[in-house]
Amino acid sequence: MQTPTKGAYLAAELRLPTNWLDYTILGVYFVVVLGIGFAARRSVKTSLDFFLSGRSLPAWITGLAFISANLAATEILGMAANSAQYGAYTVHWYWIGAIPAMVFLGLVMMPFYYGSKVRSVPEMLLLRFDKWAHLLSSALFAFAAILIAGVNLYALAIVVEALLGWPQWVAIVVAGAFVLAYITLGGLSSAIYNEVLQFFVILAALIPLVVLGLKKVGGWGGLTDKLTAEHGENFTTAWGGTGIGSANPLGANWLTIVLGLGFVLSFGYWTTNFAEVQRALSAKNLSAAQRTPLIAAFPKIFIVFLVMIPGLTAAALIPGFGTADSGYQYNDAIPYLMEQLLPNGVLGIAVTGLLAAFMAGMAANVSSFNTVFTNDIWARYVQRGREDGYYVRFGRLITVIGVCASVGTAFLASSFSNIMSYLQTLFSFFNVPMFVVFIVGMFWRRASAKSGFWGLLAGTVAAMVNYFWIYKQGIIDIPSDQGANFVSAIVGFVAGAVVMVAVSLFTAPKPAEELQGLVYGTTSPGMSEPPAVGDDAWYRRPALLGWGAVVLAAVCYIPFSF
Repeated sequence: MQTPTKGAYLAAELRLPTNWLDYTILGVYFVVVLGIGFAARRSVKTSLDFFLSGRSLPAWITGLAFISANLAATEILGMAANSAQYGAYTVHWYWIGAIPAMVFLGLVMMPFYYGSKVRSVPEMLLLRFDKWAHLLSSALFAFAAILIAGVNLYALAIVVEALLGWPQWVAIVVAGAFVLAYITLGGLSSAIYNEVLQFFVILAALIPLVVLGLKKVGGWGGLTDKLTAEHGENFTTAWGGTGIGSANPLGANWLTIVLGLGFVLSFGYWTTNFAEVQRALSAKNLSAAQRTPLIAAFPKIFIVFLVMIPGLTAAALIPGFGTADSGYQYNDAIPYLMEQLLPNGVLGIAVTGLLAAFMAGMAANVSSFNTVFTNDIWARYVQRGREDGYYVRFGRLITVIGVCASVGTAFLASSFSNIMSYLQTLFSFFNVPMFVVFIVGMFWRRASAKSGFWGLLAGTVAAMVNYFWIYKQGIIDIPSDQGANFVSAIVGFVAGAVVMVAVSLFTAPKPAEELQGLVYGTTSPGMSEPPAVGDDAWYRRPALLGWGAVVLAAVCYIPFSF
């Protein structure tokens, strides 16, 4: 296992030769972003408009915003770093670690979310369990959202400092100010419409890197030959060396990949992460809400190539890439190729796409943070029953506080040379325990009101104990941070489920009439919504879209399985 250099900074020599054309492209983009914010401001009249776009957006808009909100620092720098460090194993984060969970969210969970008319994911726990589960989940989610927003902000700062020469504090202030401006102006609508724009800008940035990178190394054949010679044949396969007891670059076997990543981490992230689910809740009806993650699943299948190939290319071009001897970190993969391959003009588009990705990720987490903090904490437990305009004003105020707090949390990511490892650690702590509470409560009517709080607390604590004590203190030898994250996720899931069952057996269940529309097999008015005119077209059928995405992802696995 190669040892990466420590500290989240980019190599000093990665200074891009930007000129007036590149800065013009960047300036035009920022003007358009603010223009969208001002345009969206006119539609914000109520708190529902500010926090959920009035539940009025079409599925194709919310679907692209759904995938764009995820296409952030974790996706671009993080997954390219993952590929440079672990090789083709990165495909697992997409085809087994995303698509099945996105389909499950659309087909199974969105009817519960949308049909119950909740404004946030934690509010579902209030309806299914009690105020203690709701309050704990709201606090944990708000804290996690600020940590993840900080990752995007810090990653943006180090990239801008290394590539453009701006001081870190300037990059942080400028990016934070722009995100703050368009969210406080237009609320979620502004964030969503900007995310749609950012999706296409990000693609325009990544596609040239893939094409020129493959040309540089002699095509796919040349790339695999170089990587096999340097790292061994398992580096370019998805399942090679994943037998139990076998060694591989990822430090995980097929069981921990399938259970830890494919089930626990994946379902925990995609089904309970409000930064994603919020986009679906803003859709105009239940059919559009269900199709939101399913529409997003199709580009998600292929985005892996846009982030994996640059990471593999960097590893092929620089022997020992990511180690202390190479002078580069794994996080340097994308910036290194930008500096080496892109001419001016294209370089400006690439820099703009990179900044757009960071801003999309930060905006998604800040907009979900202001919704949860305002509706689930402030309006529910601190200032109840105020006029609607008060909560819109408070939502704008807490947005300012959230951006400032994310600046403070940004530097926590600095000890991770692979920021994807840091993000996966956070997901195992916060998303997985919430998922187990959801899944047990949704499919087991006997789960009592009190079991939600204790299951969530037990799962969170167990995941943290496994990571910080059992793994970090060397009690059990786990080969890599990512392998430890998979194990932490499994431990958190099992601990949460066991505690929920134990507590439920000794406490009274909720009355059956209070579980309508909240437990599988029961219905609510929202879940039995009739289809709109024209909703019988094939591309409007959630089940067909969902199974199509699963089959396509399975087909994509075939070339990487041998």
